[in-house]
Amino acid sequence: MKQALHLQLKSFINLPSSSRNLRIGTLISFRVCTMGSKRLISNSSLPVSFEDKKEKKLKGLVGTNSTSEKVVVKENGVKSSSVEFERFKDDPARIEAMTVQELRATLRSVGVPAKGCKRDLLNALKCFAEKKIDGGMVLDTKRKVSSKIVHEVVNADEGVMPVIQTEPWTVLAHKKPQKGWIPYNPKTMRPPPLTRDTRYMKLMSWNVNGLRALLKLEGFSALQLSQRENFDVLCLQETKLQEKDVENIKQCLIDGYENSFWSCSVSKLGYSGTAIISRVKPLSVRYGLGISDHDSEGRLVMAEFDSFYLLSGYVPNSGDGLRRLSYRVTQWDPSLSNYIKELEKSKPVILTGDLNCAHEEIDIYNPAGNKRSAGFTDEERQSFGTNFLSRGFVDTFRRQHPGVVGYTYWGYRHGGRKTNRGWRLDYFLVSESIADKVYDSYILSDVGGSDHCPVGLILKL
Repeated sequence: MKQALHLQLKSFINLPSSSRNLRIGTLISFRVCTMGSKRLISNSSLPVSFEDKKEKKLKGLVGTNSTSEKVVVKENGVKSSSVEFERFKDDPARIEAMTVQELRATLRSVGVPAKGCKRDLLNALKCFAEKKIDGGMVLDTKRKVSSKIVHEVVNADEGVMPVIQTEPWTVLAHKKPQKGWIPYNPKTMRPPPLTRDTRYMKLMSWNVNGLRALLKLEGFSALQLSQRENFDVLCLQETKLQEKDVENIKQCLIDGYENSFWSCSVSKLGYSGTAIISRVKPLSVRYGLGISDHDSEGRLVMAEFDSFYLLSGYVPNSGDGLRRLSYRVTQWDPSLSNYIKELEKSKPVILTGDLNCAHEEIDIYNPAGNKRSAGFTDEERQSFGTNFLSRGFVDTFRRQHPGVVGYTYWGYRHGGRKTNRGWRLDYFLVSESIADKVYDSYILSDVGGSDHCPVGLILKL
């Protein structure tokens, strides 16, 4: 089986470059060994292609959220309220003047889920009132009614009906949004592809929350992500690998990505762990901070390239009861900060990974309710600012999108992805000296398989 997969991928690699869209990135898999381009640095950029909803869905790496169970609003119920909704369209202030009870009653009368706060109810009613209702409407009952609505026309036994589909990451989900805040939508907020004569590198980072578990997911396809994103370097965090696993993984890497560097926890097996996988051969590689008290958990890998240092980091979580908070803010953060500032004396630095801090209130769905939660304490936020931002490192996503709500982590416990109630914990921080060379800093919100999603950076050279 393994030999057959290798042969199949090898044959694909030998296709003309025009058939492979110029360059193919790769991840690694125990089951599927993906392919890579022999070109080292990207000279062209391909637009991000989002899977057509009608294509076969993947449950793993590049899966989009599946459409949940539906409820059909009967034609008679819709028609009986159509006149009233036409009035709403002519006089939107009537909706604004309604009480929560009136909003809920009106929504329920036409079969729309009446959940959420008044703002959610208002948005739901406004969306419904604006639609041309001809026969029926299919509603997703597992999403908040304030979700962005995307229409497709599908054939049904009773005729053609508009279908409501949702992309949770495009919903402005925040307990106390400020005026002007908008949700991050990679379909509309990413810049156009760079021209073919522009030299750049495409970097990606992902907390995979256990690489072996990710690779076992049904429908997992590292190939899909690599084809879509065509990255030059991939940084991983929380691989949870042991040193004995690394060689098996390296043997699966094929043409184009022979350069991989892994740091594993030795103090606690199956815990933490970071990696850098690259089509570009680094000038040098280092592991850890060079401080024994910090380096037993495999939290840092550094690769030196021609024009910058790249660090894949997994900052310690302060943990339950904030038991590691003091260690985090008084020891780890200052040590990491001093380390990258020392590197910066030679060339610019890029620090990426799960930095385990939502720095500002815009970076977390419920700031008031998480004041003493690991990742959003005043101590951690102050430390993030003091040790990184105030020392000349730029939060590239926030600089590019100052008023945009975009999350990279959603807890499993309460189904945060479905309602976009998340945190932004994953970053690309760069030295101020190369901040202007950042062409795009983005979030791949639609990529599943972990409680984190990947983040990316396109850097002009």
